[in-house]
Amino acid sequence: MPLIKPHHRALHHLPLLSHSVNSQFSSLSSPPDTLLVDKAIAILKRHNPIHLNSLSSRFTPQSASYLLLRTQFDKPLALKFLNWARHHQFFNLQCKCLTLHILTRFKLFKTAQSIAVEVAVNSDDATGNLVFQCLKDSYQTCNSSSSVFDLMEKNLEPNMITYNVIIYGLCREGRMKEMTVVFEEMRCKGFVPDEVTYNTLVNGYCKVGDFHQALVLHAEMVRNGVSPNVVTYTSLINSMCKARNLHRAMEFFEQIHIRGLHPNERTYTTLIDGFSQQGFMDEAYRVLNEMTQSGFAPSIVTYNALINGHCLLGGMEDALGVIRDMVGKGVVPDVVSYTTIISGFCRNQDLDKAFGMKQEMVEKGVSPDVVTYSSLIQGLCEQRRLDEACDLFQEMWRVGLPPDKCTYTTLMNGYCVEGDINSALHLHDEMMNNGFFPDVVTYSVLINGLSKQARTREAKQLLMKLFYEESVPNDVTYDTLIENCRNVEFKSVVALMKGFCMKGLMNEADRVFESMLQRNHKPSEAAYNVIIHGHSRGGNLHKAFKLYKEMLHHEFVPHTVTVIALIKELFKEGMSEEVGEVIRYILKSCRLTDAEVAKALVEINYKEGNMDAVFNVLTDMAKDGLLPNTGKTAYARG
Repeated sequence: MPLIKPHHRALHHLPLLSHSVNSQFSSLSSPPDTLLVDKAIAILKRHNPIHLNSLSSRFTPQSASYLLLRTQFDKPLALKFLNWARHHQFFNLQCKCLTLHILTRFKLFKTAQSIAVEVAVNSDDATGNLVFQCLKDSYQTCNSSSSVFDLMEKNLEPNMITYNVIIYGLCREGRMKEMTVVFEEMRCKGFVPDEVTYNTLVNGYCKVGDFHQALVLHAEMVRNGVSPNVVTYTSLINSMCKARNLHRAMEFFEQIHIRGLHPNERTYTTLIDGFSQQGFMDEAYRVLNEMTQSGFAPSIVTYNALINGHCLLGGMEDALGVIRDMVGKGVVPDVVSYTTIISGFCRNQDLDKAFGMKQEMVEKGVSPDVVTYSSLIQGLCEQRRLDEACDLFQEMWRVGLPPDKCTYTTLMNGYCVEGDINSALHLHDEMMNNGFFPDVVTYSVLINGLSKQARTREAKQLLMKLFYEESVPNDVTYDTLIENCRNVEFKSVVALMKGFCMKGLMNEADRVFESMLQRNHKPSEAAYNVIIHGHSRGGNLHKAFKLYKEMLHHEFVPHTVTVIALIKELFKEGMSEEVGEVIRYILKSCRLTDAEVAKALVEINYKEGNMDAVFNVLTDMAKDGLLPNTGKTAYARG
């Protein structure tokens, strides 16, 4: 029989659904006869499987399943048992599903396929629902490969339940494009999406951050008379909180009550976290009160959300108060609780209390994790206490806690701030040797550090590596890069271009700028300001003016320094028409009535050719904040 290759409908990690099969698998955690399984494994290791015949009458489906799980990573042992057991009566559907997962992991597709055919042909369940659910229930137990579901799908005709199982699995893994193909196929075959389908789809889109599509499907299911459940509403609330749209989150929360549903503990905690993340602590506590009145006790996750909210606002005493309150109610602070407090103290530059909290958590039997150490290292680096940060870095290794990518990057930035770029590069190499691939933040630290040292060639190489290294996601953009790096005081792309511009290397600066366009990444306002200013100083006024008009077309506001430099150089080159256009933009962009006198002075002196006076007035206007510097402009040229 030919090998069936996995295709686009292959399932990945499938959630456990309620079914009688679940009870069978739950029993595996306490197998009925461990001595039997131990004896069988010992025989398999030393003898031919035929020696198991004396034990066959004692084997049950649970014992056989337990033995399969015990040997699932030992290929010779598992195959010995399978060849002996597969034709015995105790080797039921549960055992065969486990076998399918194990054989698929070993890439023994032909053997797996023969069992799949046997299951499909001999199963009393003509629809295949039981088979799919059994495979699904055993999927996570075996940490299986998705290929196993393709084998069964070729031998069973999908129905509504099997389609929902497949869609559920794909959504859970975030494989939304593949899910869409299966969903459309389901509709083409005449199956109408039901409550399970819609709730699965909404949850899936929320998980991948496609909030718009989640809302579209939510509206569609309501129109079609299909009711969202509490899990779906909780997913929508969580999505709206992540999008910082608390008003919409509260609308969905109210819908739960309107539809006669009841929020669960996760619903309340999600909303509390959403309010806390944005500093609305009064609202967070109002939801907490409703939560307790509804009979739900706050969990450690709930308390940690409140702690984080207070820390983000700098309210460390309030955060410590939450710790005291939770301890008083019998909830023990965990590593997240302590680490959140430590990070808060570090942000407040109170490292003595941060290290005091670290000592306290150790005394309470809570071990610091990588995030704890990274927070302390960042706090030390921000205070220019690099030696102590390095000592803490070494302590991580001593206690058996290897640093992660964030820890390495934080310490690299500390070296770069001190101007020790060589140590930062050495740390980068160490990180790579330990199996951590640099991300946009790591590259940005090094690019910024190299640029400050005028090592533009190496900075350029790293920037190109950022765009073409396979380990970096394909959707990385300059804006993402800058956004991700906002907390470590650099904007690497702008810094790199600025470095080239300051050294007069405009060809190199242009190549960086053009690489954005070639990769369909929209340059930022800062990038335009740097490149226009660079070309103005470099004498390429035609290109500077072209970029200036392009910047206006994208509705960016040129910085006053950029505009004044451009006017000066345009005037020197006798480009009076272009000078007039730039000045007209400035006069039209002044939005404050207090600028009217200054605007009149600029206009009069410009008409009289007194450009020195124009520059003086513009400079004074910039100092007084009368010229636009950031944000979008209402004036844009086509």
